[in-house]
Amino acid sequence: QLVESGGGLVQPGGSLRLSCVVSGSGSGFSMSVLGWYRQAPGKQRDMVAVKTSGGTTNYAASVKGWFTISRDNAKNTVYLQMDSLKPEDTADYFCYARIRTAIGSTFRDYWGQGTLVTVSS
Repeated sequence: QLVESGGGLVQPGGSLRLSCVVSGSGSGFSMSVLGWYRQAPGKQRDMVAVKTSGGTTNYAASVKGWFTISRDNAKNTVYLQMDSLKPEDTADYFCYARIRTAIGSTFRDYWGQGTLVTVSS
């Protein structure tokens, strides 16, 4: 289970920090990739930022330099710091995780329910 928080209404130029807690524990539990996607009304869901367990980070070109993804593996949490927000950043933001829940199982993709970010004056 992935639970997001931190969305809301912010003025252009403002900042927000999204958090996503991933439920899971045990010796076989492993988080490979954690990230954030977003979906604006009437549009497809697009990658915003992802971070692998090895530290490799990938950002969408439209947010590179303004958004920062980080993860705290001890807390099973991934964050998205969003600065200099623009109206076009308005969207539902979805947490993504590629997880293995037990030793011997395969990694699977999981999604949060989404948190709405609205950038408007």
